[in-house]
Amino acid sequence: MLVRKGSMTAALLGAAVFGVGLASPATAAQVLGSDAAACSPGGGPAIRVVVEGLKDRTGELKLELYPATETDFLRDDYLLIREGKFFRRVKVPTPASGPVVLCIRVPSPGAYALLLTHDRDGKNKFNFWTDGAGFASNRKLGRSRPKLDQARIVVPAGMVSVDIRAQYLRGLGGFSPIGS
Repeated sequence: MLVRKGSMTAALLGAAVFGVGLASPATAAQVLGSDAAACSPGGGPAIRVVVEGLKDRTGELKLELYPATETDFLRDDYLLIREGKFFRRVKVPTPASGPVVLCIRVPSPGAYALLLTHDRDGKNKFNFWTDGAGFASNRKLGRSRPKLDQARIVVPAGMVSVDIRAQYLRGLGGFSPIGS
């Protein structure tokens, strides 16, 4: 977790408390997405996501940010917006090569639920059989619906950085990272 504003102690404590991995400081890749400016100095609050473990470089990647409540996590964006609740989505074509770094801005510091999907067939609808998903906790999803605690991330006044490993359907065991 990189926190531009605040102490490193707070960043490490946040990583330990909320199960967020520390991002690689060597990653100097171009940040992708319509919110990329929010992850540059002076931007934020925002989440910088380093995507790892893609099955291939097809389709598009999507970050979705939900309110951090069980009832709102993974709810239809239309319903959330209609009810005046926060929802944000950033979509980018999957880069053909190189590191993949995305950014999504948040309205204010606080807790959110973050979902990464790899829409491999480009149909803009999650296909259980072919598409991938990932969460801030990087815990194996298995065969169950993702839980809020797998996707929960706390964003400080600045920027938080997290590595997310994509997971795909892997036989009877359900979703897991490639090579696990």
